[in-house]
Amino acid sequence: MSTAYNPETVELEAQKHWSDARSFEVGEDAGKDKFYCLTMFPYPSGKLHMGHVRVLTISDVIARFQRMQGKHVMQPMGWDAFGMPAENAAIKNKVPPAKWTYANIKEMRAQMDRLGYAYDWSREIATCDPKYYRWEQWLFTRMFEKGLVYRKNSIVNWDPVDQTVLANEQVIDGRGWRSDALVERREIPQWFMKITAYADELLEELERMPGWPDSVKTMQKNWIGRSEGVELTFDVADEDEPLTVFTTRPDTLYGVTYMAVAAEHPLAEKAAATNPDVAAFVEECKQTDAAEATLETMEKKGMALGINVIHPLTGEEVPLWVANFVLMSYGTGAVMAVPGHDERDWEFAKKHGLPIKQVIAPADGSEIDIDEAVYIDKGVTVNSGDYDGLDYQSAFDAIADWFEENGRGRRTVNYRLRDWGVSRQRYWGAPIPIIYCDDCDAVPVPEDDLPVVLPEDVEFTGHGSPLNDMPEFVNVKCPNCGKDARRETDTFDTFVESSWYFARYACPDSESAMLDERAAYWMPVDQYTGGVEHAILHLLYSRFFQRVMRDEGLTDVSEPFTNLLTQGMVLKDGAKMSKNKGNVVDPQELIAKYGADTVRLFMMFAAPPEQALEWSDDGVQGSFRFLKRYWNAVQDHMAGGPAPDLPASALDAGPKELRRKTHQSIAKIGDDLGRRYTFNTAVAASMELINAVTRFDDKSDAGRAVVHEALEAVTLMLSPIVPHICHALWAQLGNETALVDERWPVLDESALEADLVEIVVQVNGKLRGRVSVAADADNDAIASQALQDSNVQRFVEGKEVRKTIVVPGRLVNIVV
Repeated sequence: MSTAYNPETVELEAQKHWSDARSFEVGEDAGKDKFYCLTMFPYPSGKLHMGHVRVLTISDVIARFQRMQGKHVMQPMGWDAFGMPAENAAIKNKVPPAKWTYANIKEMRAQMDRLGYAYDWSREIATCDPKYYRWEQWLFTRMFEKGLVYRKNSIVNWDPVDQTVLANEQVIDGRGWRSDALVERREIPQWFMKITAYADELLEELERMPGWPDSVKTMQKNWIGRSEGVELTFDVADEDEPLTVFTTRPDTLYGVTYMAVAAEHPLAEKAAATNPDVAAFVEECKQTDAAEATLETMEKKGMALGINVIHPLTGEEVPLWVANFVLMSYGTGAVMAVPGHDERDWEFAKKHGLPIKQVIAPADGSEIDIDEAVYIDKGVTVNSGDYDGLDYQSAFDAIADWFEENGRGRRTVNYRLRDWGVSRQRYWGAPIPIIYCDDCDAVPVPEDDLPVVLPEDVEFTGHGSPLNDMPEFVNVKCPNCGKDARRETDTFDTFVESSWYFARYACPDSESAMLDERAAYWMPVDQYTGGVEHAILHLLYSRFFQRVMRDEGLTDVSEPFTNLLTQGMVLKDGAKMSKNKGNVVDPQELIAKYGADTVRLFMMFAAPPEQALEWSDDGVQGSFRFLKRYWNAVQDHMAGGPAPDLPASALDAGPKELRRKTHQSIAKIGDDLGRRYTFNTAVAASMELINAVTRFDDKSDAGRAVVHEALEAVTLMLSPIVPHICHALWAQLGNETALVDERWPVLDESALEADLVEIVVQVNGKLRGRVSVAADADNDAIASQALQDSNVQRFVEGKEVRKTIVVPGRLVNIVV
């Protein structure tokens, strides 16, 4: 007697089997081909959302498929557990961030288990665990010894009420997002990691990473921003120190009509000391969000400082301005402005009535009017003194030579990339392992004293870090001289924890080293999956950290991720799901109603992984209906008892056609899941095969044997996507071994051979019929059969057949 499909019963039974059998726990096996499959680990917010479900399911499908290919698969999971949301929740709920975080981890792990993800939980890590962050503290001290970290003053957004630094996105209309206090731009000491020391290698290796999307590689190239140019100096009237700038366009030097410096530049601050208007403008600039995206779109403002600089080639005086689009943290905090040949400079000059000079003309001799529009292309120099008539490269070289010969400048390579500021004036993060001594300055914490453990039982109010009010944490002895000293109370940027976690999964229990020999087996990650919003920072920092670990002798691997898949967002009503929009769909409610397999199936069927997925309630219901139809197809088949053996060599046309469909599906779905990652078309092909089975009406021994083969094949092929129902149906189909331990179905090439092929018949190039002919028929036989088709006869009757063109296996064109 057949049973109805009950998703909850089916899924819990499958999950119990996997848990009891420890199906997904793996060790190292040098005799097996490993496959390391990883999803960007989530922040433990307490609830999975549909974006999580999509990316986690994509990765799980890949891992399960590779396991069926015989690969030794590791798919771990952990928690990116530090960060601001825990601090905010602590304020709101009056619980310590640690307690909130650990409760959320427990809840989210249960949700992941309910979705049937094939995780090796024995490798679970949480970045807030001292056993984990101990090793990044250790690596920081090693980098300190090598000169790869340093401390310098940096300008930050400071909330005077909450007594904390704010990220640019936390500053809204100049006010703190939580306190609503006017934000101040403060200069405070911060720790930096020298990612720029690896800039060339990070850039060059992108050319040898075929497994990454071109769009992501382009974003990283642009972020690193390597540019060749000239660093040159302008003397400043009545000042001893010259002004240094970097330019990639020395060919436009004669077009400089003004210069601009950042609000924090010493020349701007000097002018502000005696000019109230300049002082007010400088203060206004200091309150401005300094994010690059903001600088691109905001109104460009400036003010003359009443200071002139001397043009190095012409000797002319050029006015110096302070401008809100120049940042002290980029380059020298000063730029030369060429309004005739730079769009931003042109707009600024037009607004403030500054001169615009043409010093570049089109190479083709065409006329331009720079008063009407800026000309930014490279061309031929004009109005450039001794350098007139030169093309870009010739002018670049000649002017660069002059500066180098006269000791006024040098050719140099500049990077848009800046060193990574890792200090955060927050509590819930990994403590930076530095001790400050009045005599010895900054001293790294000795290895034997690591980890510097973050106190977790604290009262967190949001007004500054509680570490500052904990003398038992702050007051220590200097490791060098033994005198009274104080501990650093800043914590690491949370990107530090996520920049090496993937390697630690290989050896999460190692107590003697950051990485051990197990990392040599598993690294690099074979398939990494996550959101494109992490294309720059997380992925770039991870590539940097991997190299730091390599140079410390911890690994031979330079690139951490061989293949990268960036999935699209989940949308509803055309917008990203969010509580504010009221368009959130709760995965837990859907699982309770339809089961985890339905949720997984819809996520894989609705769109290709790299595209946005538009939520559809009808689509979810359709996925559920398909699973019931699939379930019932197996019940109906098995109601007839065990299927006989398959007589593959003695099949009639009907069974042979279904068997061909089965093996065509094996070939297509294997390619869709293994190479193309088009999971939606793999689902579609599975649905077509099930439909073919339900339409097939042949209860003979041969017919039942072919149906059994088709149902076993589709059960194996759907199992990476809907593993629970497939686990149950595999057993119902009479198999004693668990499906999770089965291999991908074997393709029988001979089953793909067709006895008959369908040929299109055209008359004078227009479709007039279709005929089925023997696969081995010669051209004369094909032409003869085409002419006998009743519909074709209507169009050739009474007419002279001048020519018959046969394309074997495809078409016949009869010319009359």
